[in-house]
Amino acid sequence: MSIQLSDQYFKRGRDFLNVKYPIICGAMTWVSEPKLVAAVCNAGGFGCLAGGNAPVEILKKQIEETKLLTNKPFAVNIITITPAYYDHLNLVTEMKIPYIIFAGGLPKGNEITQAKESGAKVICFASAQTIAKRMIRYGADALIIEGTEAGGHIGQVSLNVLIQQIMFETPEIPFFVAGGIGTPKFAAHMFMMGATGIQLGTRFAISEECIAHDNFKKKFLRANARDAVATPTFDSRLPVVPVRALKNKGHESFNKLQLELIEKLDNNTITKEEAQIKVEGFWMGALRNAVVDGDAETGSLMAGQSVGLFDDIKCVKNIIDELVVGIEEELLLIKKTLS
Repeated sequence: MSIQLSDQYFKRGRDFLNVKYPIICGAMTWVSEPKLVAAVCNAGGFGCLAGGNAPVEILKKQIEETKLLTNKPFAVNIITITPAYYDHLNLVTEMKIPYIIFAGGLPKGNEITQAKESGAKVICFASAQTIAKRMIRYGADALIIEGTEAGGHIGQVSLNVLIQQIMFETPEIPFFVAGGIGTPKFAAHMFMMGATGIQLGTRFAISEECIAHDNFKKKFLRANARDAVATPTFDSRLPVVPVRALKNKGHESFNKLQLELIEKLDNNTITKEEAQIKVEGFWMGALRNAVVDGDAETGSLMAGQSVGLFDDIKCVKNIIDELVVGIEEELLLIKKTLS
């Protein structure tokens, strides 16, 4: 099927990412590894390799492996709140990675400058209007507006509000939208409203190419939207970035961990920095247990609310092709309706 109408809406994202389709597979720790990233890139989309808290030599090997699997551009996502962050930043700038995505927290201005001076295009997440303004001021080349509907580390504002607060008010910078996106019809309307591109995570987490354990994928296929819940913050001294995941025993264990850490803060037996590291360490370990080992009961099942939209496993190419064809069909239908 021709996608001539979609081409009009894809152009800005296509030019910025240097891809066929401005459809991003979000970086998911333990999930977005070389094979999945390459599969997305080779199918015309844009893959993001997840740095997580991997030892720097492991991340370097993954970057090299991804380059062997695809000759298309891809990004490396580095998380600002992990102990390995500065090592990761130095690595990706030394390796001249063409796209660097800062996630998890707010990068400093000099860190964005370091990335840009390596020749990279810098993409930052914006989960609030104030964050978007700061990242633009620091020099970000593009933003991913991520609503609270997304999986993993999230903000507290819905995508619908963020689009109105950020994207509509700042048309001069490319904006990719994320959080709760799962169907071509909805994606088409995101492009019509001015989005440069879209990002999906949960859908690709249950693709055929995804290395996640079958137990992990089965939980996703059986879940509905309300099963993906965000973790609460119990104390302002422990500024935990909310995490959205399928509710299970692991989710409950994290809440207990927060209460234990707050008690230690009360007793001055732990610092805020040490507590934050323990929080992030919990998620890294729990996510690995679920994705790699298949522990779907006590591991972390990070998923967005779009999990309720999917009930099958498909190859990456089919996922992207269906999105592209569906977007074109919706755009044509809207054009016909208005003519």
